[in-house]
Amino acid sequence: MKFNFGTGIVIAMGIFMVFILQYVIRVQVDKKYDNELVTENYYQQEVEIDGKREREVNASNLSEHLKIDSSKEGITVVFPNGFDYKKITGKVFLYRPSNQKLDNDMEISLSSSNLLIPSDNLVDGRWDIVVEWNYDGVSYRNEKELTLEDKK
Repeated sequence: MKFNFGTGIVIAMGIFMVFILQYVIRVQVDKKYDNELVTENYYQQEVEIDGKREREVNASNLSEHLKIDSSKEGITVVFPNGFDYKKITGKVFLYRPSNQKLDNDMEISLSSSNLLIPSDNLVDGRWDIVVEWNYDGVSYRNEKELTLEDKK
């Protein structure tokens, strides 16, 4: 068998294809290369983008804005003072970008104008917090990215 330029190209292409195939197989099989969507119903959420934008505009037009902060006790959501906390309804969504299994959502249940989400239920690191709330028939949406530090 004669080794020439054409044989070298075929061998190089074969080695390259084997390299790419082993890489694709490794990424699909190994759990550390997790490739799931950020949320389960991603496409449904994209369809509802106009409603989200309207709720965000309603929230930005308030004279006093909703505040979302982190402390050693957990995440504190402070609703505007001019609102009667008994009439506020909605949900708080906690998204963990690095691990979908830690995502959580909870109903808003207030005994004052502050809502505390205890740090006992949350791991340290980045969290995306979305508060979707209603007051007197008007819907609002607030988002914030927080990084929780070590609780010690």
